[in-house]
Amino acid sequence: MSEEIPIANPPLSAKEQAAVAKLTDAELQNIDATILENCASSWLKVARVMLDTEKALNGCHPDLSHVFYALRLAKLVEAKRLESH
Repeated sequence: MSEEIPIANPPLSAKEQAAVAKLTDAELQNIDATILENCASSWLKVARVMLDTEKALNGCHPDLSHVFYALRLAKLVEAKRLESH
């Protein structure tokens, strides 16, 4: 099996940046909670967690993409609320 080569996410689009700027603290907490809910006690690929999160929140936040959710996930790792390797 070959080793995966990660591809960097593109920057947030102008539309997505505008949507992010309007998020309240409560909405960010809900987004973080949803990301954490989509994680398991065993290792999952980030892509799986992000796509599950995007699907769960698309009705509330249709202008947000997996790119934004990946940034939130990185903040959760930085805050030591998730493990990464």
